[in-house]
Amino acid sequence: MRMKKKIDILRSFISANDWEKAISLSAKFPRLGFHKEAITRAHMAYTNPRFLVQIGKDVEECKQLGIAAIIDAYSIR
Repeated sequence: MRMKKKIDILRSFISANDWEKAISLSAKFPRLGFHKEAITRAHMAYTNPRFLVQIGKDVEECKQLGIAAIIDAYSIR
């Protein structure tokens, strides 16, 4: 039995439009490069939105920027 790669799991979350799980998984990837801040901030938008509000960030905008970063980073769609 072949183990699923993390990128395959990520793609399945994206196909199901489960962006919360997609962001959570991708935030743990070691090499996010240019997209690291957007993806980790989007993860925080799901896990600790009150903190983002305290530092003056828009929670929904952080989520949308994280989604856009995943799409760009992994050439999806």
